[in-house]
Amino acid sequence: MGEAAAVVAASRDGFFGLGECKGQVVIDGEQVPLVLTPGSEEVSGHDHKALVAALVANREWVEEKVVANSGVLLRGFGVRDAVEFDAIVDALGWPDIRYVGPAPRTHVHGRIWTANEGPLEEFIYYHHEMVLIKEFPGKVILFCEVPPPEGGETPFVPSFRVTERALQEFPDMVEELDAKGLRYTFTALSKDDTKSMRGRGWEDAFATTDKAVAEQRARALGMDVEWLPEEGGVRTILGPRQLTRVFPGRKGRRMWFNTVVGMHGKELSSATFADGSEIPADFVRRCGEIIEEESIQFRWEKGDVLILDNLATLHGRRPSLAPRRVLVATCK
Repeated sequence: MGEAAAVVAASRDGFFGLGECKGQVVIDGEQVPLVLTPGSEEVSGHDHKALVAALVANREWVEEKVVANSGVLLRGFGVRDAVEFDAIVDALGWPDIRYVGPAPRTHVHGRIWTANEGPLEEFIYYHHEMVLIKEFPGKVILFCEVPPPEGGETPFVPSFRVTERALQEFPDMVEELDAKGLRYTFTALSKDDTKSMRGRGWEDAFATTDKAVAEQRARALGMDVEWLPEEGGVRTILGPRQLTRVFPGRKGRRMWFNTVVGMHGKELSSATFADGSEIPADFVRRCGEIIEEESIQFRWEKGDVLILDNLATLHGRRPSLAPRRVLVATCK
């Protein structure tokens, strides 16, 4: 049985077929991302409620595919808006997890939020969602409501490939960083600044204007804080953190589960060894090159729903022309 036939046979009533998208790759025999399309013309003529029913009926199978392929793209099912997207997220059955991080976002409906509202002309660097927080999502689900006329792709990277290549070129440094651990700092103002892709203020992030409450919530998330005299800002301190991690059910792959490249030597952030000593700049630069070389991307189409395994993939955002509207849900 071919892969396309196997997909149709495995999903109940042949609802899902196997599709393709430009930019898709094959890694260890698996399509990344796996593209699921309507399995027949009859299916393609249904509204989102048929997709919801099919996802409920095939929950375990869909999750198996997300883990096996690191990402699943649902394409051609005519999902129209945040309300329908929210129903799809509920149908998958994964509990919600509240976003904690620097990206400015707006609640839209139910479990649905806008993706990072930072300026579209800026590149949002690759990251595992909430990688620095004690409790991070297992899945990140994205929905394209308005595809951009140019750019605006959501590139993602199979995390284990970065570790493999970094170990080939810098074996001692990778093992030293994992053994000693990492320390991160990030500075935030009190109020949101939507002109910055990391412009979420601490009052919004911690859902309080009370510094004592914010400190308590920060500690619960595994971070310390230092209050700054300038504009009521705060510096959050996180560590020690690992460079790589291995998660169950993912072939023993060692994931590049960190944000060293994204935070090292930046104006508002830093990444160092846990003892505060500097990470060599040439190592960070080369790791950034490896991440980009391993990136996968496709052009968004209206109605696309992309389910990413957040334990196995880093993701980002290419610069984009307006308009672009991509919504997101984060799940345990």
